[in-house]
Amino acid sequence: MYITKISIRIHYALTDQMGVVYHGHYAQFYEIGRTEAIRQLGFTYKDMEAMGIIMPVVDIHSNFLRPAKYDDLITVITTLREMPVHHKILFHSEIYNEEEQLLNAGDVTLYFMESKTMTRCAMPANLKNKLQPYFEEKG
Repeated sequence: MYITKISIRIHYALTDQMGVVYHGHYAQFYEIGRTEAIRQLGFTYKDMEAMGIIMPVVDIHSNFLRPAKYDDLITVITTLREMPVHHKILFHSEIYNEEEQLLNAGDVTLYFMESKTMTRCAMPANLKNKLQPYFEEKG
């Protein structure tokens, strides 16, 4: 299992008139978590795009449990629970406030695709090699 954490301060532009984070922004929080999770492996989306591979979102689920509010410092925990197989990768995200209360949980599925042909492809070998140690049996 591969797990990363990133903190984000909620600024005013992310909130509605009541000072509560607008629900549509949670997809951005998931994306920030995914991007930083890949970066912490020493690989980036930019690297992938230079290789001609893109990662479109094909499915997203989000559960809203408590509101995030203006000036909160939230923590986005991004988890790959399983080693990606073939062309599909699923990221699980959990968002907590400073009191460690779970605010939101969601899953995002993306495909690895060749940008020129828009056809599904395997995960880049470089990324696979960086992820593999997190999914090896310890024994």
